[in-house]
Order: sequence, then structure tokens, then C-alpha cells
Amino acid sequence: MIAVAAGDVTLSDRRTSRSWCVDVDAFEIAATPLTQGEYAEITGEWPGATRGACLPVEGVSWWDAITFCNNMSERAGLVAAYRVVGDDVTWDTAADGYRLPTEAEWERACRAGTTGPRYGPIDEIAWYRRNSDGRPHEVGAKQPNAWGLHDTVGNVWEWCWDLYDAEVYGTYRVLRGGGWFDEHWSCRASARRRSHPTYRIDDVGFRVARG
Repeated sequence: MIAVAAGDVTLSDRRTSRSWCVDVDAFEIAATPLTQGEYAEITGEWPGATRGACLPVEGVSWWDAITFCNNMSERAGLVAAYRVVGDDVTWDTAADGYRLPTEAEWERACRAGTTGPRYGPIDEIAWYRRNSDGRPHEVGAKQPNAWGLHDTVGNVWEWCWDLYDAEVYGTYRVLRGGGWFDEHWSCRASARRRSHPTYRIDDVGFRVARG
């Protein structure tokens, strides 16, 4: 886990041409997306289209990610971050367990103090359509950002905690970072995507956070 100091980040949305500043408290976030091996260790399951212990887990829904975080917390003797009652999920912000990052936390961690579309040349930091050979790759193989995070752009999109736009899209949740199938313009720090929390596909995974 990488410790990220408190700070602020400006988010933007191309669909609405809106931007907004968010103050982010200190938190911790995993250096890489969660791997298939890590997922299997907790759940006993190997979801996704391709199997490999060091490949990013994919083919997981937002609900799968929430459930995994609570199970991982229980395994570690931590207080679960999420309370699930039927189709309702509440986040206990005082809990010390694992959770999904907010999208503001995600972007602050991804940028690592930079302000451009990416923290480095895309071919050096990301697996995307031009160099991925049509598949995900083992995590951590590309150069990290200045704070030690790998694969924040490319390889797999990552679920975040946040609703995308509840008034327009209801329960759809935020995805960040771009994936192995995407063109370069989708693999950048500010790119936002949305999907239904039950959605599963082979270019969507997640990374865990705490704090």
C-alpha cells in the first residue's frame, strides 16, 4: 500500500464540460490493481477471460469489488468499510478496513503531483490498444508514477466508490484509468467512464484503498 498525503485535486467531465475541486484526506492505496491471485486467495474464484496469478483481476462488478473489500478486511481483522442491506451500501468512513478509492483519491494518486494527461509517455507507463496485443498484462510491468503506483492508466479500468451522476444515470458507478482495449485518449488521468454496478467485462478491475 502507498501512503498518499492530504491535498486537493481538480476533477473534470467532458460530457458536461464541468470541473470541480475536491479536498482529499490522507489515505493509502494499492501500488497495483488487484491481481487474480489476490482475488482467488480471498474468494476462491478466478473470474475473467484469461487466467494468471499476476494478471489484474477483471470480469468483476462493482458489487464484487465491494464484497471483496469486506471479505479482505475480515480476513485481516479490520472493521469492514461497507454495510450492505439488500441493494443499499453505506460506507463507514471511520472503519479501518479495505475499500474502493473515491474518484478524487484515485485521480490524486494517479497524477502524483503532475498536471498533464499522464504522468509519463504512454508507451512507457500503460498497456493500451496499440501495445497490448489485445489482452491484459501482468501488473507492475510498466513504469510507476512518482509515488510508486503502477498501471493507473491502461491495463484495466478501475471501479471507484462514487456514483457517476445519480440524477441522469441512477446507480451507475465511476470507472477510471482506461484499459488494454482503449485508444490513447481514454488512457489519461482525467478520463471518466460509467457503468452499472452489476456490469462485468474483461477490461474492468479495481484496486483497494484504506483510510
